[in-house]
Amino acid sequence: MSAAVSKTKTNEGTDATARLWRNARLATFDPQLAGMGLVEKGAIAVRDGRIAFAGPETDLPSPLHSLETIDCEGRWITPGLIDCHTHLVHAGNRANEFEMRLKGASYEEIARAGGGIVSSVSALRAASEDELVAQSLPRLEALLAEGVTTVEIKSGYGLDRENEMKSLRAARTLGALRDVSVRTTFLGAHALPQEMKGDKAAYIDKVISDMLPAIAAEGLADAVDGFCEGIAFSPAEIARVFDAAKAIGLPVKLHADQLSNLEGAALATSYGALSADHLEYTSAASASAMAKAGTVAVILPGAFYFIRETKKPPIALFREHGVKMAVATDNNPGTSPLTSLLLTMNMAATLFGMTVEECLAGTTREAARALGLVDELGTLEAGKWADFVLWDIGQPAELVYRMGFNPLYRRVRHGR
Repeated sequence: MSAAVSKTKTNEGTDATARLWRNARLATFDPQLAGMGLVEKGAIAVRDGRIAFAGPETDLPSPLHSLETIDCEGRWITPGLIDCHTHLVHAGNRANEFEMRLKGASYEEIARAGGGIVSSVSALRAASEDELVAQSLPRLEALLAEGVTTVEIKSGYGLDRENEMKSLRAARTLGALRDVSVRTTFLGAHALPQEMKGDKAAYIDKVISDMLPAIAAEGLADAVDGFCEGIAFSPAEIARVFDAAKAIGLPVKLHADQLSNLEGAALATSYGALSADHLEYTSAASASAMAKAGTVAVILPGAFYFIRETKKPPIALFREHGVKMAVATDNNPGTSPLTSLLLTMNMAATLFGMTVEECLAGTTREAARALGLVDELGTLEAGKWADFVLWDIGQPAELVYRMGFNPLYRRVRHGR
């Protein structure tokens, strides 16, 4: 008999999520416990889609013994994985630029030649909303197949009101079509569209006065992001966008310090940003500011690997200052066409020296923190959503150690 139906008894009426998952080993990532919060011979009780209990079976309250019971047969359970930085909704691909890069062209050279983000803008503008959904679904499904239960999706390839809204609507549709929580981020300040003819100030005016109000009115964005870099927008230009975002109550995030040090991370912290992402050139002063502000460092090894960068993010500085670190795929067509969060963790460990605990916390608890959801997701604790994954592994390190291997046994979201 399958482990999923080993024993059944229930008094829960119509609550389809009321279950007791027992005989499991838990990596709870409960901050009140040491390390990964490991529990041998553990159990998780679920009611109304939320965790009613997570801990040693011997501590299970007696009223929960009557729940429908699933024998996990000693499998490991972690919180559901969270990919907290993607550009998953896009059209086409940029394999031609990949070839150019292999021949020696730099990221900046490709961008200045009309490639890069601008080429993805043309492709997205030409695609209908339905086409965007159809092209993006396989990317989303690849993430879900590895235990992802929450994903952040940024816009930023439309660069005008109509197409930015189309992109964000497509992202919302993906969340309705599949059993996954989708958080959307408006990234209008991603690149300068060609029709602006180099006038960044005028474009930022459009982001603030045209795009952002319309997007906010339809409730299409959960946060606002920007790309602070020499080939994108200056700190002063990003600050204007962030001022507008904060004025309407939207939290901010920032692509910062990826190719140079413009003190983007420090700018992000001055606005209480949820996260600053990439961070290869982040300074010690900025790391200290991030720790004080509670801004999460989102580590993106896929982009570092794909564009063959040599400057690594200062992981040791982040540890020294106590900066929380998340890990994400950065799925996008130009610099990180990556749809495996498991492989991303391996990259973070092998390329940047992150520990197993840091990688796994970075795709669960700290990824939730980077999305402003740590009170609802990211750990196995009573009261949080029952998003978790059962794995066919002997120890949690296997999730970071293996490459090209998916040990997923079962994915549970909101208890289902």
